[in-house]
Amino acid sequence: MIKKNTENDVELKLDDLCEECQKNDESVTHNLILTGFKICKSCRVSKTIFPI
Repeated sequence: MIKKNTENDVELKLDDLCEECQKNDESVTHNLILTGFKICKSCRVSKTIFPI
């Protein structure tokens, strides 16, 4: 069975663009696999230290 894309489907792009700072970084893909968030290494550290 082939599932058609609808408006409610979430499409995930595997690019290296951070959602917080909009920089291209290789660590974005690694953090996406580990945590489920598309953030770079520096944004992950800042979110850990300052979680607001």
